[in-house]
Amino acid sequence: MEEIWNNLKNIVYESIERFVPHKTLRKNSDPEYYNKEIKRLKSKVRKAYNRRKLGVHCTEKLKQLSKQLLAAKKSAQEAFLKSIQSKEGKCCSDFYKYLKRRKGNRENIPAIKDCNGRIITDAIEKANTFNSYYSTVFSNEGNILHMQGENAGDPFTTDIKTIRRRIKAIGKKQISRTRPGLWRNS
Repeated sequence: MEEIWNNLKNIVYESIERFVPHKTLRKNSDPEYYNKEIKRLKSKVRKAYNRRKLGVHCTEKLKQLSKQLLAAKKSAQEAFLKSIQSKEGKCCSDFYKYLKRRKGNRENIPAIKDCNGRIITDAIEKANTFNSYYSTVFSNEGNILHMQGENAGDPFTTDIKTIRRRIKAIGKKQISRTRPGLWRNS
């Protein structure tokens, strides 16, 4: 009886694999601050892009929609950054997730020199070098003089414009993969 049951299960599972359609979902590549308005404008821009060769009117419509989309993205991004900045405990993790997403899969750390002047390119060696360096910086045994800044006692302040400018500098090399040439940062 057990053997018959196992054979039946195998037949059913094999039939499901062969004949039942299934779809694998891709991870959503849109940033976390995209809202319904941005997604709607993005769809309209894509449709206008496909019709752009029909005439000057379609090209102008594409330009207008692209400007609206960029403005909506900018305002949504600014609102998102303000909301992150207003959070007390969770702001750092959300901000670093945002930066990691902006940065993409580019190499994180370029070649570095260790304390002996030797150039290090291996990722594990870089990690070990940084680990040993930071352990000396944050130890109680002594302070490293060249790491102390002139404004050590001044409070740390940030503003949205500076953050936005720095983030734009990170994403300069990334060009929209969906529609090249329409806008630089997606």
